[in-house]
Amino acid sequence: MSSPEVGTPRLDIPTLGYGAANVGNLFRPLGDDEAWAVLDAAWESGIRYYDTAPHYGLGLSERRLGAFLQTKPREEYVLSTKAGRLLRPNPEHSGGLDTANDFHVPDDLQRVWDFSADGIRASVEESRERLGIERIDLLYLHDPERHDLDLALAEALPAMQQLRDDGGVTAIGIGSMVSEALAAAVRAADLDLIMVAGRYTLLEQPAAVDVLPACRETGTGIVAASVFNSGLLASSEPRRDGRYEYGQLPDELWDRLLRIAAVCAAHDVPLPAAAIQFPLQAAEVHSVVVGGSRPAQLVQNAEYAALDIPVALWQDLAAERLIPAV
Repeated sequence: MSSPEVGTPRLDIPTLGYGAANVGNLFRPLGDDEAWAVLDAAWESGIRYYDTAPHYGLGLSERRLGAFLQTKPREEYVLSTKAGRLLRPNPEHSGGLDTANDFHVPDDLQRVWDFSADGIRASVEESRERLGIERIDLLYLHDPERHDLDLALAEALPAMQQLRDDGGVTAIGIGSMVSEALAAAVRAADLDLIMVAGRYTLLEQPAAVDVLPACRETGTGIVAASVFNSGLLASSEPRRDGRYEYGQLPDELWDRLLRIAAVCAAHDVPLPAAAIQFPLQAAEVHSVVVGGSRPAQLVQNAEYAALDIPVALWQDLAAERLIPAV
């Protein structure tokens, strides 16, 4: 299969997506009915892109999302999942939960890294089985730097390119929260879309230094995830005790957050709406993925995504050097 010209996407992706980690019981348990209600709220709000992964709840997210999407016309939504970690029986299971990975599910399975061609194909086949859906539109390599980035570039990405060429998936990419890994992958392989998690947000934009230029040169699209910075941008009135990745929010970022919130307030724009729409101001960003564990959150996020935001807001933020120039 010949590659499309630079800038010509293999896959058209909706500008707003739902990241289904929460229905894999991320941070708190959800019953099946609760998870269904969340997914139904996303669908009824017009969301037509859904992202999941074997990692999310040791397969629970894929099973729940697949059961829901099986009730919808296949041509009406885009589905992505991830590869790199296979799920295998956990010989150490003694009735515990996977809370070490923040998922409230039994830890009867364990994640096993496998970047080989056989491992990539096995991951896709097993995801199809859990989802109950044959066609996976977009396959990301999940957090490759957490295992072996060099091996990912040498083995996993070529295997994914071959899988795409064979028609196993429509498009491929990687998902990571490490800018260096994202940029290296974009330059090393013919990727369609990458998922940039928390590295290009209203609060901080390290991906603007290396990832966006690499994508611009190669015609690779970006899906922006974790745009609320672990919840810091999820409310128009930020809280100092909010979670920031794996620790406390640094003073410098707290001060920056307050300045951003003040500019948004001056334009009467809710901070979460600006957080959702900011990444899309860059031509390289094709979609923003948001999470949520309650139906009302999905409804609200869809409204924020559709809100009319004045260009003057972005101009003022840029003038304050809080975002790159628009």
